[in-house]
Amino acid sequence: MTFAFDNSPVWLDLLGVFFFAVSGSLLAARKQIDIVGSLLLASLVGLGGGVIRDVILVIVPAAFTNPAYLAPPLLATVLVFFLFSSVQRYTSLLILFDAAGLALFCMTGTLKALATGLNPVASVLLGVTTAVGGGLLRDITANEVPELFNPKDIYALPAFLGSSLTAVLWVLGVFNVLTAAGIAAVVFTFRVLAWRRSWQAPLAVRGWHRRATDSGL
Repeated sequence: MTFAFDNSPVWLDLLGVFFFAVSGSLLAARKQIDIVGSLLLASLVGLGGGVIRDVILVIVPAAFTNPAYLAPPLLATVLVFFLFSSVQRYTSLLILFDAAGLALFCMTGTLKALATGLNPVASVLLGVTTAVGGGLLRDITANEVPELFNPKDIYALPAFLGSSLTAVLWVLGVFNVLTAAGIAAVVFTFRVLAWRRSWQAPLAVRGWHRRATDSGL
């Protein structure tokens, strides 16, 4: 089965929205925000990346034309509300759900850009923007240091890898359900391992060193 984004199942995008939305509600729970704020954070992170993507492509955002996109944030908010009291390792769960959303959105963002006629390089950049945009809005709104700018973590590189693989396989005509699952697995694993093993990208200027207080956090 070969993907053509124009006709690709909406559930793929909705699944990414749900995973990101859960990460938003988990962050709201950690910050002791009320359920209304939880829903807003879930909606912001789940829909934000797609809205940014569609605005750049000069099309009406899918979140505003398809009511189905409102269901995942609501479901995520309800699930976290009822299940969070029994969840102890919420930070780990937040990272896992965020990584799953990142893995899906870097592909769907790239595919939609390719389908609208953008060249592969521009499509990769838009795929990365789609993947990291919602998380950036979530963290800024919750007064957190955005993972995108966290010097002790790697966030955008997994999305860049996934977007690049998607564009290459699309151009070669071998992007399908199987290869999409493989890309998602690679991005998810890369993101989780980067978090667990504290992988870090080089600093902005060669010769700079991270502060001692950064190590071990």
